[in-house]
Amino acid sequence: MKLLFLIGDAAVGKMTVGQELMKITDLRLFHNHMTIEPVIEIFGRFDGRTRDELREVIFRNFAASDRYGMIFTYMMDFDMPSEWEYLEHVKSIFRPYGTEFYYVELIAPQEIRLERNRTENRLKNKASKRDLAASDRRLINDDSRHRCVSREGEFPFAPYLRIENADKEPDEVAKIIKEAFQL
Repeated sequence: MKLLFLIGDAAVGKMTVGQELMKITDLRLFHNHMTIEPVIEIFGRFDGRTRDELREVIFRNFAASDRYGMIFTYMMDFDMPSEWEYLEHVKSIFRPYGTEFYYVELIAPQEIRLERNRTENRLKNKASKRDLAASDRRLINDDSRHRCVSREGEFPFAPYLRIENADKEPDEVAKIIKEAFQL
């Protein structure tokens, strides 16, 4: 089994790159809004505990399956120890199954991410982003409150790729990942 963590700031392209990577590998995509959106729909608001419990069930059952592997997208604040602990927690679910772990960080400047925040694919898959003014404000506010881009050499796990994807198409990024990790 393989688990690829696709990490990056809001609207950097994690889901879209994951969709393209899924097309050219046997990896399955689990983007973070696959649990966020149903929780918001059912509860009428975000509920982190419920989202986390849903993720746990999916991780446990997928890890125990005979699937080739998973792409998990994650927006991470590199200054928060709890974020690093969460990566380790997810790995602990998969580790007993002999899982190989891979890490990709996508990076793009805020102005590019604000453009991507409005793409048809994003809005189709993430209902909570459809109020564009609110979504843009959240992205800008998150940028000021959280450090979601690692410093050079900071990421401690291998194999790791850091890809600046502002000027790259998602399918191109997916091919880079596939070739680098021989997926």
